[in-house]
Amino acid sequence: MIDELTAPSFIIAMPQLVDPNFHRTVVLMIEHGEEGAFGLVINRPGRTRIGELCTNLEVPWGGDERAMSLSGGPVGTDQGFVLHGAVADDQLVKSRDVADGVRMALDMESFRVLCARPPEQFRMMLGYAGWGPGQLESELRAGAWLTTEVDPTLIFETPAEETWQRALRSLGIDPTMLVAGSGVH
Repeated sequence: MIDELTAPSFIIAMPQLVDPNFHRTVVLMIEHGEEGAFGLVINRPGRTRIGELCTNLEVPWGGDERAMSLSGGPVGTDQGFVLHGAVADDQLVKSRDVADGVRMALDMESFRVLCARPPEQFRMMLGYAGWGPGQLESELRAGAWLTTEVDPTLIFETPAEETWQRALRSLGIDPTMLVAGSGVH
């Protein structure tokens, strides 16, 4: 467990976090500073097939037609974000290192390349999680979140419905033993 909030890191919602946007979520914290925090929820299923999103953007989709986007958070739900791991040597992708083994696409051309030939480690999110200055720190002090290091397997290999429990177990916490206290919104 990380004692201080840093980016990159995971924040894991505690049961008393009753906000429906974050109940039982794991957030990949990408940026954190004096101006606030920015992250992507990695375990909230979305409602839109990636192929449908690509069709609407006139971008070819070369992945599984059943693949669904994730809900990255309640802010800017019309904005898309792509997280990915390693790409083929011949794929020209501009992306930013977020954490070891996790990259984020930075431009539309990279989005096109990744969608045409999605790498094995690929997640598309709509929306993001954002906090104003001091807001997330206040929630941490209230016990709404735990923090831990980023584990790419939770992003790319773990089914969304298992991510929260596995993240807690990685900290030695049995999720069935957690009891919700008073609600944190």
